[in-house]
Amino acid sequence: MPRHKEKGTTVKSGTPFRTAYLWTICLVAAMGGLLFGYDWVVIGGAKPFYEPFFSITDQTPFLRGFAQSSALVGCLAGALISGALTGRFGRKRMLLLSGFLFTASAVGTALAWDFPSFAAFRILGGLGIGLASNLSPMYIAEVSPADRRGKFVSINQLTIVIGIVAAQVTNWLIAQPVPPGASAGEILRSWNGTAGWRWMFGAETVPAGLFFLLMFFIPESPRWLVKAGRKKEARRILASLGGEDYAATTLPEIEESLEGEGGGSGLRELLEPDLLKIVALGVFLAVFQQWCGINVIFNYAQEVFSGAGYQVSDILFNILITGIVNLLFTFVAIRTVDRFGRRALMLLGAGGLALVYTVLGWGYFQESKGLPMLILVVTAIACYAMTLAPVTWVILSEIFPNRVRGAAMSLSVFALWAACALLTLTFPYLQGGLGTAGTFWLYGAICLGSFFLLRKKLPETKGKTLEEIERELLGPGGSRRA
Repeated sequence: MPRHKEKGTTVKSGTPFRTAYLWTICLVAAMGGLLFGYDWVVIGGAKPFYEPFFSITDQTPFLRGFAQSSALVGCLAGALISGALTGRFGRKRMLLLSGFLFTASAVGTALAWDFPSFAAFRILGGLGIGLASNLSPMYIAEVSPADRRGKFVSINQLTIVIGIVAAQVTNWLIAQPVPPGASAGEILRSWNGTAGWRWMFGAETVPAGLFFLLMFFIPESPRWLVKAGRKKEARRILASLGGEDYAATTLPEIEESLEGEGGGSGLRELLEPDLLKIVALGVFLAVFQQWCGINVIFNYAQEVFSGAGYQVSDILFNILITGIVNLLFTFVAIRTVDRFGRRALMLLGAGGLALVYTVLGWGYFQESKGLPMLILVVTAIACYAMTLAPVTWVILSEIFPNRVRGAAMSLSVFALWAACALLTLTFPYLQGGLGTAGTFWLYGAICLGSFFLLRKKLPETKGKTLEEIERELLGPGGSRRA
């Protein structure tokens, strides 16, 4: 079937693509990413204050690790169940559920009365992250035109970063100055230690509630509607996006990609030989995005900057700087992902981080302090923000066939959060055994090895419809079940 062509804001027929409407629904869906970013990072700024409150010390590394990674328990569960749930109930309903979970978690964590209740509400928020991290980029990819899909899916990463910056700004504004060398007891007796950290978590209630309400007004994914047999609704939504001619061209392509699927779309189907190689690539990309090591800078910012000679008040400001850099360089990714392609940016990210980590590790080995170390950390974040952070989500939303996209995304996102959990739990032990320098050298070696693997295995997907990508990866007739 001939591909429909798109230029600027028009499709083949010349009918204007309704860009304002597309921007609106993509931004609402991407609010799941904003909440993901806020919920994920807010704990880093609250860490110096809730640890004394719950009597977590250097002598309890498991509790330190679990406090940081408890949300990951929910992430894993949310990612694992999202494939089956989104296949049955659709993208929209599951995004609504994630909004409700974020809201409940924000309120509950702010009111936590002991460490078990704190961890339980963090797990609840993790469920929301697990759902949103899977569904937001997938939904956006399924409603976006081919030549701008990279940009629109990258918006989800932009909102993640905005959520990160919002958490960092909130933490910085709420926290009162801490005297240099303040003891755990002094921090516990301060406003930060008794109430401030609660407001850091509770502030998420406002955007979480707004996301939940706005999700009622966006349409369901047309590709899921076709899969569910609701073709008239799918055609109506496609027409609302790009006009009747766009709907007439796109709907048959979607139907063709689903033809002969036999009604299944579960995890078992992913073991089919043709699909397994694509799933393996998706799982690798998801794991590498975490084990490139950048998230330890966000989750363990206190330790990273303390090792570079900074005090608590300076650390909070430095965390804010890293967030602003993360935000600015995400705009670079949005500008370049559909121009330079996914493959080039992924290679740039892997190679760039390998180099930066080598120098950063050497700085820690030489016990360097202050601004040079901050510049290296910021450089690593900039490299990650314009490459691996957004582009991984773009590729994951593109490479899986329509009939198994929900299940394959679910498995890949589960692998991502499992890798993130392992990364977060092991960092205190790696830092204790290898030192900060050795730990960053280890992450650098992982990035270098991944560079060569990506160079060999990663295809280019820019400018192609989801159905074209499916045909190229599976071959003629490969999208159909035998």
